Amino acid sequence: MKLKGVYRAFFILFILALNVGCDQVSKSIVRQKLNYERPVSVIKNHFILLKTENTGAFLSLGDSLSNPYRFILLHFIPVIALLFALWLIIVKTNITNTRLVGIIFIIGGGIGNIYDRIAYGSVTDFMHLSIGPLQTGIFNVADVSIMTGMGLILLDTLLRSGQSHEQDAEPEAQ
Repeated sequence: MKLKGVYRAFFILFILALNVGCDQVSKSIVRQKLNYERPVSVIKNHFILLKTENTGAFLSLGDSLSNPYRFILLHFIPVIALLFALWLIIVKTNITNTRLVGIIFIIGGGIGNIYDRIAYGSVTDFMHLSIGPLQTGIFNVADVSIMTGMGLILLDTLLRSGQSHEQDAEPEAQ
């Protein structure tokens, strides 16, 4: 079922606000309650809360750059990309619901992290997963939103690709 008009706009704003709100509330709690020196083990060292401030982008990319390169990489390009994505979901109404939600999640996560960079000069990260030899970097709720959005877009692409292959395999009626 395709969402149209006011319902679509409300849906976009609701999911966007939910993403940004959850991210900012979680970061606010972490800033107030966690210490930098004291990690909190939630699940036997598999899930740890550890407050850090990331002055760069993903995995601290760009944190050692000087201005104006730092401003361009960490502020200007992300804001332009988010505005383009927002424009895309407003203008293109033929996007599948799965892809639409994915793009909204990416925009929401991006807004959360850009807001932190502008308001605090860094992004508050605080979650770390470790399962056997697999470990993540330290991340936040905005990063989870971005990755969830990417996953939804990938899922949508795979599902649509499978549908087109099924249609190609069907014999044409004569």
